[in-house]
Amino acid sequence: MIGPDDYRFLQELLRAQSGLSLGAGKEYLVDSRLPPVVEAHGLADLPALVRELRAGNATLAKAVCDAMTTGETLFFRDETPFTVFRETLLPEAVARSREARRALRVWSAACSTGQEVYSLAIITDEERRKLAGTAVEFLATDYSTTTLARAARGLYSKFEAQRGLPIQLLLKYFTPEGDGFAVRAELRRGMRFIEHNLLAPCAHLGQFDVIFLRNVLIYFDVATKKAVLERIARQLVPGGALVLGGTENTLGVTDALQRRADCGTAVYTYASASPLADGAAALRRLA
Repeated sequence: MIGPDDYRFLQELLRAQSGLSLGAGKEYLVDSRLPPVVEAHGLADLPALVRELRAGNATLAKAVCDAMTTGETLFFRDETPFTVFRETLLPEAVARSREARRALRVWSAACSTGQEVYSLAIITDEERRKLAGTAVEFLATDYSTTTLARAARGLYSKFEAQRGLPIQLLLKYFTPEGDGFAVRAELRRGMRFIEHNLLAPCAHLGQFDVIFLRNVLIYFDVATKKAVLERIARQLVPGGALVLGGTENTLGVTDALQRRADCGTAVYTYASASPLADGAAALRRLA
């Protein structure tokens, strides 16, 4: 069991380096998630780990933040955001991209082990006819080096592959490999995986038609939420959409984003930009 002083130190370290706001009474998370880090680095116990951190061991600090920020995910998680992507956001993005004669860009901003970005890629491929030749680029980023490597590899256990993924899509987009399933190479086309801390500047990543940032803000304090949201909002093309988790919102956090009432889920657009009123209709006009 971690002591109170060591816990307070870890709280400050996690907040400063990853944005994670670890409140009172969450010591059990430290006790359950950090023992593998202790073992991997040849340390005796959690107090020894904290002593190394206090001494400024940056490699260990990154490993600790990785372990504490790794979250659970699955294919097509919560379903509704993916339905909105298919029926509304993707047609809008195609219309914008064709009009501007550029690639359509989608960012999974906390991709974890990759199920989210592959789910978006599957939808896009299933709707390929509607793309009318529009190139699509996917960017997947995460703070955790370990989970990002897993996402880039695209190899999932049978249990992971079957969670949220209909059997027909599993057979179409994955191939058996070892005791699991691997994403087919063609689904990776136009996809990049980059390590990125949401606390860091992101202008170099470019602008996007759709950004998924789901179930991440719940771990941040208000000041961190505000900074992250306003930074990401500037990466949306005019009319682009930011998709948050179902329980997340911007109320009392920032006025830089406004919620779209037509989507039925947590979809936001940059407040200084006007979303395309009817992307599907615009796409039909361009076809």
